[in-house]
This record gives sequence, structure tokens and C-alpha cells, in this order.
Amino acid sequence: MRTGHSLRTRLVATTLLLLAIASALIAVATTISLRQFLMSRLDGEVRASSRVFIRGEPGSPPVLMLPDRGPRPPPNALTAVVRDGAVVAASVFPFGEDPVSVPASEYPDLVGLPAGVPPRSVDLGVLGDYRLVATRTPLGDVVVTGLPEAPVQATLTSLVLIELVVTGIALAGAGTAAAMVVRRELRPLERVAATASRVSVMPLDRGEVSLVERVPDVDPRTEVGQVGSALNRMLDNVGSALEVRHESEMQLRQFIADASHELRTPLAAISGYTELTRREELSPDVEYSLTRIASQTVRMTALVEDLLLLARLDAGRPLERGEVDLTRLVVDAVADAHAAGPEHKWQLAVPDEPVVVPGDGSRLAQVLANLLANARAHTPPGTNVTVTLAAEASCARLSVADDGPGIARELLPHIFERFARGSTSRSRDNGSTGLGLAIVRAVVGAHGGTVDAASKPGHTEFTVRLPRPSAPVVE
Repeated sequence: MRTGHSLRTRLVATTLLLLAIASALIAVATTISLRQFLMSRLDGEVRASSRVFIRGEPGSPPVLMLPDRGPRPPPNALTAVVRDGAVVAASVFPFGEDPVSVPASEYPDLVGLPAGVPPRSVDLGVLGDYRLVATRTPLGDVVVTGLPEAPVQATLTSLVLIELVVTGIALAGAGTAAAMVVRRELRPLERVAATASRVSVMPLDRGEVSLVERVPDVDPRTEVGQVGSALNRMLDNVGSALEVRHESEMQLRQFIADASHELRTPLAAISGYTELTRREELSPDVEYSLTRIASQTVRMTALVEDLLLLARLDAGRPLERGEVDLTRLVVDAVADAHAAGPEHKWQLAVPDEPVVVPGDGSRLAQVLANLLANARAHTPPGTNVTVTLAAEASCARLSVADDGPGIARELLPHIFERFARGSTSRSRDNGSTGLGLAIVRAVVGAHGGTVDAASKPGHTEFTVRLPRPSAPVVE
């Protein structure tokens, strides 16, 4: 049986199959037993029907006559006399009619019947199947007596038809009853499956999760109840683990936020003292060292600011809300990118009408800057970078595409993770923090939008979709 069917279907089908096999065995046994009984009774009637008178003059063929007294043979009884290996008389006695001669073409079957053996079945052509027995008389003749098997076959045929009809009705009734019983018995299993399905669609990977789903009405005395109990215990363990995980995440986020906030002051002091020291006349070696200190301070300050921004977004702090003209942001961002990376070929495609979305303008500008900086940093000089802005029915679509070497397939699912590092095919000589795309996803998600990436050798495209004023923002 195919395993693609439901458990209910397989149980009902298995029940009907077993019932059909049992019914078939009973029908076959009944038919065989009845046939043996009927053939045994027919053999007795064959032996009893051999009482006939054989009259005739010496040297002339005998004449078969029914007895004047005593029981008469059943209808269509056959009697034949075989003398010296040849049939001298053979007749069939229909009920209430004159005897009918047996066709001469059937004589070889009558002659070949041995005397003194139990009755056997013989096909007599147009006369049908007969049950025949041969008896030798004191005069040396062999008297063959038989009765037709047609009544036995008719009885067996009627029995088989009745068994088929009764079995069909029984299977139909049993199938209906089995479907109802199986449906009722599988309801607890359906509740288990429904609970597992609801849990499977819950977002368990991040944030606070309230895992309250449980299997109701669990009976530990049944197998399904035991499965439900096991699922409930598993959900209890998962719920406890999620609470621990969320508490750990909150502690880590709070630590990152506190550390980032506290690092801003010493970094500002380092930067200030560095600039103050550089105003003095210094040796070239000291000047170089101070330049490197200032450069690394700027980089570390950017990292701290990025971490602090992510911590604030993780904490769910609200962003500023206002009407943001994406067209102006895109034009300004591409102009800045062209100034920062003149070796790249920057192309811009925006609609004639302004594309306005609700959101935080400074954060959306940071999204654009990060995407363009990512394209500039991870592609070689001369790469074409195309920025496209379009207004769709429910959202504004912003895409940044380049014809660079592409992103490695194994890295593509992880590029929006924090501190994700690019492959060797995309250069990283700018020393970025690895938080740019993570900030893009966090900011876009805070605006109720989506961001995705597709890449293959020669084409990489990041697509941002932000809800427009006519579309509700998904928090």
C-alpha cells in the first residue's frame, strides 16, 4: 500500500482488506463444502437411479424401460448398456416425457467408463456434464447410469452470487463504520498534529517567545496520549530553553549597549588628545604613529556607533517618523559614493515623480550609504554599480546591483549576520567592521520593510522594499 495516503485511509483500507480476505476464505470454504455435499448426494442418487428394465429378444438390441413399480429416477437420468465394448442402448429420461437417445458421438465416453469404480464426471457435449457410474450385470453387460451436474452447478452459482452480494454489502457497511470509528479514535492524534503545526510556524529563533501551546486531553493509557504527553514535555523543555536564551540575549545586548556607550567617552578623549598633540612640531616617526592612532580611533568609534545603533534597534527603541523623499536620498547617496569611489562606474535610475515613504531619514540614508559602500568595497575598480528606485503598488523598491565577481554561494545566506566576512573573491582592503549589512537589515526591518540579496558571478543585487504611505507598516 502506498505510504502517501493518510493514516486514516490506510487503517480503513487495511480493515476492509482483512475483512475481504476473511470473507473470501469463508466463501471458498463454504462453496467447497457445499459442492462436496451436493456431489456426494448426487453420487447416491446416481447409484439409486440404476434400476431399469432391459428387455429384448436374444440377438436383438435391448430396450431400456423404466420400472413399473418403485421409485423413479430423477429427471434427465441417463442409462446406457454396453455389451462387448459397444453401446447397444443409451437413453435420457426427461421428467414426464419419452426417453431421448444419447447422441452416438458421446458413446466413446460411455464405453471408456470402467465398471466398479466410484462415480465420476464426464462431459457429454450437448447433454452437459454428467455424473456417471458403470455397473456390470450378471449377464456380462455393463450398465452406465448417470445424472446431470447442472442442478449442482446452478446451486453453487446461486451461492456464489449471494456471497458476492452479501460480501459487498458487508464491506460497504464495514467501510462506513470503520471510517467513523477510525475518525473518532484519531481525533487525539489530530490534536497532537495541530499543536505541533502551530508550534512549527512560531518564530523561535529570536526575541521573547511565549510558548503556551500544549496538547489538550492527554490520556497516558493510550499510545496517542503517550505521544501527546511526550510532546508536552518537549514543549516544556523548549519553553524553558527559550526563556534562558532570551534572558541571555537581553544580558548580552545590554552589555553591548553599556559597553558601547561607555567607550564613546575614552575614544573621544583619545581622538582629542591625538589632534592636540599633532599641533606640536613632531618627528616624522611620531607624526606617523599619531596618524595611525587617529585612524584606528576613527575606525573604533565607527564600530562603537554601529554596535550602539544595533543595540538600540534590538531594544525596540522607536525611530523618528516623518515623510522621507527617497529620490533625494538616492541622488545624494550616489553623488557621495561617486566622490568616494571615482574608479567605479555609478549609474542611477529614478522615477520622475518623488518616491516618499514614512520613516527616519537619517537611518534610511545610512542604509543607502552602507549598500553603496559595500558595493564599492567588495568590487574591483571599473565595476558598474546601478542604483534603481521604483514605486510599486504597496511599496518602494530600491536595488543596488553590480557586475563584480559576486558573493560565494556558501556565504550568501549569512551576509546579513553581524561580523560576517566576505570571501576572497570580494576584496576587503577597506577594513570594514562587518556590521554594515546587519545595520541595513535592522533599520529596514524597523521600518517594516524587507531586504534580500541575490548573487552569481557577474551580477550581485541587493533589493530593499519599504512600505509606502498607502500600505500599513508591519511592526
